[in-house]
Amino acid sequence: MLKLNASVAGELAAKGSLGLVSQSGSLTASILDWAKQNGVGFSNVVSLGANTSVDLAQVLDFLANDAHTQSILVYMEGITHARRFMSSLRAAAAVKPVVVMKAGRMPAGSDAALTHSAAIVGADDVFEAALRRAGVVRVRTFTQLFSAARCLASRYRPVGKRLAIITNGGGPGVLAADWTNDIGLEVARLGETQRASLALKLSPAASIGRLIDLSEEASADHYRDAVLACASDSGVDGVLVIYSPKPTCYPNADPESIAKAVIEGSAKLSKPLVACWMGDDTVRDARALLNAKPIPSFRTPESAVDAFGNIASFYQNQQLLQQTPPPLSTLATPDAEGARLLIEGVLAERRRVLTEMESKALLAAFHIPVTRTMLARSATEAMLIASQLGYPVALKIDSPDISHKTDVQGVVLNVMSAAQVRDTFNSMLTRVKRAKPEARINGVTIQPMSGKPRGREIYIGLTNDEPFGPVITFGAGGTMIELIADQAMELPPLNQFLAHRLIERARVAETLGHWRGSPPVKMEALEQVLLRVSEMVCTLPQLREMDINPIIVDDDGAVAVDARIVIEHAPQNTQAYSHLAILPYPAGLEREWPMKGGDLYRIRPIHPDDADMLQALVKSLSPQSRYFRFVSSMTELPAKMLARYTLIDYDREMALVAIHTDRVEQDDGSYQEVQRIVGVSRYITNPDQTTCEFSLVVADDFGGQGLGSRLMHAIMDVARAKGLEDIEGLVLSNNDTMLRLMRSLGFKVKPFPEDPDFKLCVKALQ
Repeated sequence: MLKLNASVAGELAAKGSLGLVSQSGSLTASILDWAKQNGVGFSNVVSLGANTSVDLAQVLDFLANDAHTQSILVYMEGITHARRFMSSLRAAAAVKPVVVMKAGRMPAGSDAALTHSAAIVGADDVFEAALRRAGVVRVRTFTQLFSAARCLASRYRPVGKRLAIITNGGGPGVLAADWTNDIGLEVARLGETQRASLALKLSPAASIGRLIDLSEEASADHYRDAVLACASDSGVDGVLVIYSPKPTCYPNADPESIAKAVIEGSAKLSKPLVACWMGDDTVRDARALLNAKPIPSFRTPESAVDAFGNIASFYQNQQLLQQTPPPLSTLATPDAEGARLLIEGVLAERRRVLTEMESKALLAAFHIPVTRTMLARSATEAMLIASQLGYPVALKIDSPDISHKTDVQGVVLNVMSAAQVRDTFNSMLTRVKRAKPEARINGVTIQPMSGKPRGREIYIGLTNDEPFGPVITFGAGGTMIELIADQAMELPPLNQFLAHRLIERARVAETLGHWRGSPPVKMEALEQVLLRVSEMVCTLPQLREMDINPIIVDDDGAVAVDARIVIEHAPQNTQAYSHLAILPYPAGLEREWPMKGGDLYRIRPIHPDDADMLQALVKSLSPQSRYFRFVSSMTELPAKMLARYTLIDYDREMALVAIHTDRVEQDDGSYQEVQRIVGVSRYITNPDQTTCEFSLVVADDFGGQGLGSRLMHAIMDVARAKGLEDIEGLVLSNNDTMLRLMRSLGFKVKPFPEDPDFKLCVKALQ
């Protein structure tokens, strides 16, 4: 390395394992100056200006594959291409901890919003949802960047958010407990067995309740015993150890010996531990001992709790990253063609806002339960419809120019008789025309009351963000929606896991269990509505905004009472799902093929759950086959490589696996079907975005079955459909079987000038 510094950022950074990419030159200089004073080193530092030809996504790709980079720090202000950014960010976060500081938080809402959803969702909310879905951790200050990176680089991975707090002072412990609850974590309580055992070892002044308060008489042994008690308790996901300096009248309170005891106890801990040695001069040496070990140490309880929060968020977000939902769920197939025809009809009339009846028809096409709704254009017609539907009924004004019906007194509930329907119809028209004289009025819709007196009102919405595209929102519904502003959000596509997590993040989730004498709601019904909305979003790029508000849900199910949908013309000549920031699992590529002898195997795209089967394939290969594929003598894939191969972004690459089902005899003589991967073909798009590089491996016991040829044809079809022009790959010169296959498939086999041990195989796709 030349170690040439051609920037204006000052001195070169110290050597380390952190990769830093920043969209601000001045902040980069500040970070480097701070890092120098705090002994933080970097593997790479990249500062991107507004006019650089290298973008954030390309730097993330580089850092993800850089062997010297263990964690990635990102300071960003904005992006221009959401799909490329999300693809690179997800790929990086799958193999290394990524911590992001995002600036430029914008106020929520839009003056041009035609629905509640678009009015209450801000740009920063969407960025938060995107970063969470990408499996990264977001922080607010650049000092938190480094503490989060250090915590995530430790060998520990939490399985929850329950934090045990060990302290020698009540005040600091209470501060930590309060902040734990404020940021959505839980204070862990020791189990009865651990609590009783630990109490015998502590001083009489100690208390073990919400906090493990060792008292001012705490010794090094007391701290060690408390850490070990947390280590053996399955109800504890992480440990915070707080030391507050004590007067000299407490001879046991030696900060250094206590630090050594905590370090000793942490060696037997399989869960994260963070430390907070408060004060300055008297704890300086103890803090140095902790910093020399893999124990993140902080000066305040709140900072230490934040650090554990970052670790817990990382674990939660990594679970979201693992989800690769298809565009359609396993529920009944929707009437997508009928939905498209309805939308085309509205757009042909040069309208963007669907009426309530049209909106409900669109929901019904995707099997979302809706209340039966009929339009009345006169008071007499309203009475006839109400008699057919049965009382009580609800009357609502129907106008494409009125977004919020209640604002103009355009909703009346629990109408009980024909005479009341007539009077309500006439008075509603009078009020609305007075309030909105310019509004076009189609009439008044009549619908039966929901029949769910103990139901909860929630809303599900859709808004479109620039640049992330469609965002699904969920929260408390009803007329107070904008005031309550309870919105959780997620990028489509969704599966049941993502739908459940989305519900959990909303404040209204607290009311969905036993609530004021009402039984818990049917959560599965609510999740299915979210899955159906996700299907709508994936299938219909014309959707711009949507409010389903309220949806009334109880222990019997869910029904949409009102809906408002805004549409626009979809972009022309675009590939499927190009409107989404995250490409769905390409379930349409699944195929079954016959083998010689009549057996069958299935070819489908790879997904994260295939990790064990892929590892089994690699282990089963002969040493020669493994060397031909990986040019390495390794006997199995390292964890990071396994994650990189199974958690892929289907926009930039594709991996197709051949699945064969074996019948394995059990000890009792019965047979069990066991699936195994017997072949993998893969391509990765090159940086030029026009060519791609392929790889292929087939299980040794499935050679000669035509499997390699079929996998290559399948992967080339996918690359061709993506618009790639050429596919190429390097094959070892002594791999005669692979070279024969390449020639039979029409590849040109050329010498590779950079290494005579390889041949370059190239084929035009278009």
